[in-house]
Amino acid sequence: MNNLKTVALLSLMSALVWLIGLAIFGGSQGMLIGLMFAVLLNFGAYFFSDKLALRMTGARPATEQELPQVYGMVRRLAAASDMPVPSIHLIDSRQPNAFATGRNPRHAAVAVTAGILEIMRDDELEGVLAHELAHVRNRDILITSIAAMLAAAISIFARIGLWFGGGRDRNNPMGLVLTLVAVILAPLAGMVIKMAISRAREYQADASGAEMTGQPLSLARALEKIDTNSRRIPMRVNPAVSQLFIADPLHAFGRRGLGSGGFFSTHPPIEERIRRLENMYYRI
Repeated sequence: MNNLKTVALLSLMSALVWLIGLAIFGGSQGMLIGLMFAVLLNFGAYFFSDKLALRMTGARPATEQELPQVYGMVRRLAAASDMPVPSIHLIDSRQPNAFATGRNPRHAAVAVTAGILEIMRDDELEGVLAHELAHVRNRDILITSIAAMLAAAISIFARIGLWFGGGRDRNNPMGLVLTLVAVILAPLAGMVIKMAISRAREYQADASGAEMTGQPLSLARALEKIDTNSRRIPMRVNPAVSQLFIADPLHAFGRRGLGSGGFFSTHPPIEERIRRLENMYYRI
């Protein structure tokens, strides 16, 4: 269901880019401009999102001597999933958190904070790492990058429409009305769809990661610890990459309504994620 939902939402977002191009530029030319613009943005996201994410979060490459436990777990999980071993990075923050990035399994990285290594039991840490490897295996980073770039295209088109809107016939009142609607509603719709895709991929990574380890309750306990500590321990990261983390890293700055379960949230409610993992355990 999560995969079908993602396909449907990406299709809807692509249609928005197409339609806003039509409303602003007029005719098939506008639709072609919209499509080409989205493709160009997606191309950039595909090749550079991993490097940008690591830089914007302050993650640095970690040696096996620094993180032998993480290296060992990641190797075992990658071998069990028949996927390449991603590079390992460390974020010097006391907040427990982690994220994965990379356009495909051969170009992937997993980053953990210093804080997560301090509070997690072995099985809990393994659950978190399995969740992140599931993101890589499911190509969620690529999916969310495409969604983010489509949302950016919608927003940029809306701004263009604000200045040059109305299509080719600016004397047409209907064209002006359509442009105004596109300028106001399309960016909002794009943001809502992007957030919905992000939440769907988190649910899917929880399920895939729990299947990988066979211990859904370990991941559930890890999520509870991360949620509790991220609310009181701040971590300064760029909001643009906050959705990559297993839990919203900006909790401590008062983003509870936006970051964890709200209509515009990047992550599903922790309580619901834990409930689903518990249900998964009882079905095993």
